Amino acid sequence: MIWFTYIVFSVLYFSCKKSSSPAPGNNTGGGSNGGSSLDTVYQPVDPPVAATIGWFLNSWQPKTYVIPAQYRDTVAPAGNATVTVQVDMNQVITKVSPYLFGNNANTWMGQMVTEPALLQYITDLAPHIIRGPGGSISDVYFWNQSSAPPADAPDSLYDGSGHKVAAGYWYGMNTQSWTLSIDHYYQMLQQTHNEGILTVNYAYARYGTGPYPVQTAAHLAADWVRYDHGRTRFWEIGNESNGTWEASYQIDPATNQDGQPAIITGQLYGQHFKIFADSMRAAARETGATIYIGAQLLDAPPASWQTETDKNWNAGVLSEAGNSADFFIVHDYFTPYQKNSTAAEIIDSGLSVPGRIMRYLNQQFSQYGVTPKPVALTEWNIFATGSMQMVSNIAGLEATIVLGELIKNQFGEASRWDLANGWDNGNDMGLFNIGDEPGAPKWNPRPAFYYMMLFQRYFGDRMVASAVQGSSDVLCYASSFTQGPAAGLVLINTGNTPQTVQILLNHFAPANRYYWFTCTGGNDNGEFSRKVYINGYGPAGVSGGPAANYNQILPYSATASPHIQVMLPARAVVFLQIPARHG
Repeated sequence: MIWFTYIVFSVLYFSCKKSSSPAPGNNTGGGSNGGSSLDTVYQPVDPPVAATIGWFLNSWQPKTYVIPAQYRDTVAPAGNATVTVQVDMNQVITKVSPYLFGNNANTWMGQMVTEPALLQYITDLAPHIIRGPGGSISDVYFWNQSSAPPADAPDSLYDGSGHKVAAGYWYGMNTQSWTLSIDHYYQMLQQTHNEGILTVNYAYARYGTGPYPVQTAAHLAADWVRYDHGRTRFWEIGNESNGTWEASYQIDPATNQDGQPAIITGQLYGQHFKIFADSMRAAARETGATIYIGAQLLDAPPASWQTETDKNWNAGVLSEAGNSADFFIVHDYFTPYQKNSTAAEIIDSGLSVPGRIMRYLNQQFSQYGVTPKPVALTEWNIFATGSMQMVSNIAGLEATIVLGELIKNQFGEASRWDLANGWDNGNDMGLFNIGDEPGAPKWNPRPAFYYMMLFQRYFGDRMVASAVQGSSDVLCYASSFTQGPAAGLVLINTGNTPQTVQILLNHFAPANRYYWFTCTGGNDNGEFSRKVYINGYGPAGVSGGPAANYNQILPYSATASPHIQVMLPARAVVFLQIPARHG
C-alpha cells in the first residue's frame, strides 16, 4: 500500500510541476524556486468539505505555530537516509476537524471537579469534546433523578443472556463522591475548556411500563435539552441499542403497553428516533439552542453468527430515519474481542479500520438512498487483552495512527473510550489510572495520553499530501499551520528497525531550524512496554510517562542545511515541526 501510494503521488505531482519548480530532492521546494515571497511558494487551496465531516468543521479555527524559544541543539543524523518522505504543502486533503481528539467520561470516575490533577491532565490533553454519561450506562441513566427511577421503570431488566437481573439504575443528580453528577460533568467541561456530547436514555422507551413509553422517554430527553439550555450541541439517541448486552435489546412484552416486540429491530429504532428527535428539537427551539442529533449505525457488514437485529440494523435505521438524523454514530474496538493480539496486529488494525468503516458507510448511504452526513466514532479503542496491551506504549502508537487515519478518511468526530476505567490486570482502557493500578499514583497518565496530546498540539489545521519511499514500516501524516506558517509531520515507525528519515518539502521554503519530539517505549513487559519516553524523559515509577515535567521537556532542534533529517527509532513516533522561512 505504501509503495503504491508513493508511485501514484509521484506521478500526479511531478507530471503537474511547472518548469520553474525545483528538482526532486531540493528541500527548499516551491514554485518560486526558493524566491523571497512565500506567497508564490505556499498557496494551499482547500477542497470542498466532505459530507462525512460536514458541520463538525463549523468550529474550525486556524492554528498558529510558535517557534520554540528554547530547544536542545542536536546534530541531525549523518549519512544517507533509509527513508524519504515527500510532502506537498499545497495539496490539501482536508481541514482537520477539532472534534477528532475526543474522549469519554463515565459515571464511576467520581465527581471529577474535586480532582485537580485529573483536570490539569484533561486541560493539557485538550480533547475538545468529552462524551457522557458513559456507554451502556446511558440505557439505565435518569439525568433528573437523585436516588430512584421513575415509577414506570421496572426493577429488573434482561441481560445479554436473556435473563432478568437487577436494573442497576444511575442518576444524574446524585452528588455522592463515587459518581459523577450531570452538573459536575458540565463544570468539568467548563474548567477544562471542552465541549460535551451527551447520550440520552433511549432504552427507557423500550422497557418503560407506562401507557406511552416512547413518548415518555422522548419527553425526558427533551427536558434534558431544556435543562442543558444550549450548553451541549451534540446529542446521541441511545448507545449500541442493537447489542444483546444493552437494556434496549430485549423487553418483556407482557409489561409493555404499546405493542413493541420483545427484540429490538433497526426499523423500530428508526421509528422511535424520529419521535425523540422531534421532541428534542422542539425543546431546543424553546431555549434558542442549536443542537445536532445522531442515530446509531453498524460500521461493518454483519457476520453470519450475528443476530437478525444486527443483520438488518442499518437497513431499518436508514430506511426509517436516514433523512431525519443530523449525523451517524458508530463504535469500533479495532482488534478481536479478548484476543491476546500482537503488537503488529494492533498496529495493522489502526491502519485498516478507519478506512474500512468509511468505505462501508458510504456504500450503505448509497444502497439505501441516504445523503451522506457527518460520521462520529463516539467510542474506539482496542479489545486486545492478556499482555497489558491497553496500557502499553503500543496502544499509544496505535492511537497516533488512528488519529491520522481518522483525519485522512474524513470523520467528523471521534471519542476514545475512556478517561478512566479499571485496572483488571492491565486490561484497562482508561487513559488515566483510576486509582487501582499497583505501584502507580492515582490519575497517572498512560502512554496514549502523551501521544494524543502531542498529536493535537503539533499537527496543523490542514492535512496535506505526503508519500513515503524506502520502507513500508514508516508512516507519515503531514499537515500545515495556517499561522506561522509551518509544516507539522507525524512520522511513525511500525517496524523493529530504526530508520533515518529525510523530509522533502514541495511548495514550501523551510526556515534554518526544525524541531521535534521523539516518543519511544521502554524495555519492560516485552513488546508491550508500559512506559513512554519523550526525548529521553520517562516515568519515575512502573508505568506511564514523564508526568511531573512533560510540559517542560524541550524539543530537539537541528539546522535544515543541507537536509531535514531525523532518526526514527523502532516502534516509535516523531512529531516534527518545520517553520517557514520568512523574507
